[in-house]
Amino acid sequence: MARGTLEDTYVAALQHDRADVDPDATLVGVVRKPTRWFHGSVDENVPELGPPSDLLEAVSAAEDDLKIQGLCEEGAHNAAWDQVNFESRYQMYLEESADARAALEELGDRLAGGESLALVCYENTEKKRCHRTILREVLEKRL
Repeated sequence: MARGTLEDTYVAALQHDRADVDPDATLVGVVRKPTRWFHGSVDENVPELGPPSDLLEAVSAAEDDLKIQGLCEEGAHNAAWDQVNFESRYQMYLEESADARAALEELGDRLAGGESLALVCYENTEKKRCHRTILREVLEKRL
């Protein structure tokens, strides 16, 4: 059986028919605390693959400080990522959390079994960095 495809997009792109994803792909939300309207846009959500709360709080605090210093929203977001070492901390979370490892394994099995998946969260990656691109890379390496 052929391996399924793996893509990622953001919820507003889905809501406004701007997402360029396989129409047969299962839309998998990967946010820690989804809103009701987020749930309405995805087929399922795997909160274990959202960044941990302490990491999100660190980014938010750094981002607020950077905005006060005059950076635009996107610039502050991206600079905050670097300031708090988001990428390495999120990757460490994916390796150390038993729940995240189990969720990664399950998605990997589904992909290996031929199911196509599209990872979904809130951030528009045309302007802001997002954990789902890291997550996609981790899943691709596992396959």
